[in-house]
Amino acid sequence: MANRDALRELQARLAERLAQARTETQVAKWLAIECAGQGLLVPLPSAGEIFPVSSLMPVPHTLHWFMGVANLRGGLHGVVDLAAFLGLRAPLLPDAVKDGAQLLAFNVQQGPHCAVFVDRLAGLRSADQLTPEPADPAPRPAFAGAQWTDADGRRWQEIDLVALARHEQFLAIAA
Repeated sequence: MANRDALRELQARLAERLAQARTETQVAKWLAIECAGQGLLVPLPSAGEIFPVSSLMPVPHTLHWFMGVANLRGGLHGVVDLAAFLGLRAPLLPDAVKDGAQLLAFNVQQGPHCAVFVDRLAGLRSADQLTPEPADPAPRPAFAGAQWTDADGRRWQEIDLVALARHEQFLAIAA
C-alpha cells in the first residue's frame, strides 16, 4: 500500500512539474526517460500523461515490440515497448517489467492514442542543462532529433513523438 501511495505522490509531483514547465519561458524543455540504459529526451508538448504499467491486453499477430493495448483514463491506447522498437533490447515479457517502469502517453492533441513503455523517468531537462552534440552524418529516422550531453558526460537522444507517431515502421504493427 505504501508503494502505491509513493507512486501516486511521484506522479502528482511530476504532473505538477510538467504543468509548471509548460508555462515557463525557456527555449526548449524535455522529459528525460531511459530505455534499456539509453537516455532519451521527449519534447514536453508531445508528451501526454504518465501512467503506471497496468494490465496490458496482448494483441495477436502484431510485431514483437507492440506490447498490446491498455485502458488509460477510459481511452484505449496501443502500447509500444520503445526500447524494443528502437532495437536497444529484446522485448520484455509482461512479468519481466521492473519497478519504475512507466507508460508515457502521447499528447492526444498532437498524435494518436498511443503510449510508449519506458524503463524509468529521469526528470525534466532544459537547454541550459545540456550541450548540443555535432550532427551525426549517418542517416537517421525523422523522429530522431538532436543529440545532447549533460554535465556528467551522459549522452541524450531527442525523440520527437509526433514524428514517431507518423513513422511508417511505427504504424505497421501487423506481424
